[in-house]
Amino acid sequence: MEKIRLDPNQLPPMPVALAGTMVAGRVNFMAAGWITRVGFNPPLIGVSINHRQLTGSGIRETGAFSLCFPGPALVEKTDYCGLVSGRTVDKSAVFDVFYGETIGAPMVRECPLCLEMRLYQTVELPSNRFFIGEIVAAWADGEILTDGKVDVEKYQPLLLTMPDNRYWSLGNVVAGAWSVGKTLKRGDDHERTGH
Repeated sequence: MEKIRLDPNQLPPMPVALAGTMVAGRVNFMAAGWITRVGFNPPLIGVSINHRQLTGSGIRETGAFSLCFPGPALVEKTDYCGLVSGRTVDKSAVFDVFYGETIGAPMVRECPLCLEMRLYQTVELPSNRFFIGEIVAAWADGEILTDGKVDVEKYQPLLLTMPDNRYWSLGNVVAGAWSVGKTLKRGDDHERTGH
């Protein structure tokens, strides 16, 4: 099939989270979609936040933040937190807030999965700051766990697509990671060794 050249701002689906921090002593959350895992040991995750966003100044001020991952039931409140600014709206009452071990990292009780972080590093980009946090603790609702691990089918995390700007939830499992390719890997191993 022929490939068609597109505008470069075509992005794969991204997880959506509520990024939480304290700003001038007040709880603030914003909807964030530019999130990625960046390290295993220590466990690091990064979120890109526009320079204009109040949440970024709170993260810099406190050195802490949370990423709370909502399911479809919270799509309206999540989107609202992306539409209004903490400069003009107090978003602290939108959710039931709880705290873990990290001062400055408020979390949303209604979110099935929450990560609390200490700021590890900030990368300055032309229009955004990429905040890398070390995950201090993860908090999950018991009903989304299978064998002590988060089961995404049980809570259906929100995903964001751009440039169409739509929220999605997961589809079907396609295959097991670090597993389905083993047949091809064995074939490569046989070619290299001649066996």
